Amino acid sequence: MSGFKRKVAILQSNYIPWRGYFDLIASVDEFIVYDDMQYTKNDWRNRNRIRTAHGTQWLSIPVRRNTLHQSIRDTHVMDLRWAPRHWRTLSQAYTRASCFQFGRDVLADLYVQAASLNYLSEINLLFLRSICAALGFSTRISCSSDYTYDLLADRTTRLVQLLQAVNGNYYLSGPAAQVYLNQQQMTTAGIEVQWMDYSGYKPYQQVHGEPFESAVSIVDLLFNMGPAATCYLSTSNSSRAEI
Repeated sequence: MSGFKRKVAILQSNYIPWRGYFDLIASVDEFIVYDDMQYTKNDWRNRNRIRTAHGTQWLSIPVRRNTLHQSIRDTHVMDLRWAPRHWRTLSQAYTRASCFQFGRDVLADLYVQAASLNYLSEINLLFLRSICAALGFSTRISCSSDYTYDLLADRTTRLVQLLQAVNGNYYLSGPAAQVYLNQQQMTTAGIEVQWMDYSGYKPYQQVHGEPFESAVSIVDLLFNMGPAATCYLSTSNSSRAEI
């Protein structure tokens, strides 16, 4: 395909996700938070991991699941006291990190704001947009619920309709979608598909030492590397270099 490429990525709403999620955002013109999709229990929607002196630890937002097919955007927070608890845990875990003040400047007020929010999706969106702004990303972030598309259609058709709604003709996808995405359908719709490669991220100095743990929340990178965090957000093998 030739001509102007409007690059778009679409992923489900996650709580303070890992650096690969932000690498994907930085690689596109528009990032759509797929908040109409079903909320999945014991997943990344309402929780993530941080590094502590005692190893990795989960930070989980307590949510209410009323029905099996409940969407992420309809998922309600059960206990608003989660926010000060999470910030207290983060402060204790990273107080000796080399860039603790940078992480504090980015995150402390977000937890104050989040304490008044009732829905998981709006909490995740608050953190996502604010962290992207702190990292200097210019990517437009929207939600699937902002657009009109057929929620009952198959997976690929839904993605095509969302991409068309934002004039996207280049879809950057996480590798897991290869098991279900119909690339021929995308091509027929005039959409080029590229797969994100999450291998090859550089390690960085973590406050709690060895062994290095890569699969943790972006907050670990913010507290440990501060303004230099963006240097560790892309890989030599990343699709960003191919776009």
